Amino acid sequence: MTQEKLEQLKATATEVRRGILTEVHAAKSGHPGGSLSVADIITYLYSEVLRVDPQNPRWEDRDRLVLSKGHTCPALYAMLAEKGFFPKEELTTFRAIGSRLQGHPDMNKAPGIDFSAGSLGQGVSAACGMALAGKLGHKNYRVYTILGDGEIEEGQVWEAAMFADHYKLDNLCFIIDNNDLQIDGRVGEVSSPYPIDEKFRAFGFEVFCCDGHDFAALEETFQKVLKVTGKPVAVIAKTVKGKGISYMEDQVGWHGKAPNDAEYEQGMKELEEVR
Repeated sequence: MTQEKLEQLKATATEVRRGILTEVHAAKSGHPGGSLSVADIITYLYSEVLRVDPQNPRWEDRDRLVLSKGHTCPALYAMLAEKGFFPKEELTTFRAIGSRLQGHPDMNKAPGIDFSAGSLGQGVSAACGMALAGKLGHKNYRVYTILGDGEIEEGQVWEAAMFADHYKLDNLCFIIDNNDLQIDGRVGEVSSPYPIDEKFRAFGFEVFCCDGHDFAALEETFQKVLKVTGKPVAVIAKTVKGKGISYMEDQVGWHGKAPNDAEYEQGMKELEEVR
């Protein structure tokens, strides 16, 4: 990865984080912690991996992204705005009545949304269906689905994993945002999914692990993902909940709480310094 590309990705990720903070502060509600932890992954995917067209959001041959952890849609909305799917000014309408940017992604409202996610565990099943449809239709698009590490405590995730292995969906990639925190605390203490990598290998997946905040590591990992044939892929991305905002980092209390005015100003100041 060139230094120029690295700096551009970092700059875009900072803008995505500014968008996240803007959204949840404007709405006085939302889920900043997990949105911030997945911001770098979403930035990398939309900048370097996904074949999408903001001018034609329903392009039949586009790659699909299913945000199965739908409550972290502030990160997705902020990135879609960066890509030009809709104006950045619209981010301030997050969760407002009549807004296209609802508290969970709605594919019938916001352009660029591939699945209306919300109930944890269900998005990944839809992603499997999309991948199988691509296979049956002889399409060359790929499907990526982002899950939380708390989300993979859901049994439906593992039913989907069995399905993906059974149909050899090598056009499908699970991405686990492993920030180690869910609404009630550490995932290992609530209902441990560890070891995540070994579980997915047991379900027939090719598995890669990486630092979800290191763009060079993400590039190396996704270059490997594209070379896998005959089986689905799982990427275990180690992240920090609340990444980029000092008082939110690795704090479970910021799972689903909006910053007040003072906290918003502090967070934006920190991001401006990075910017």
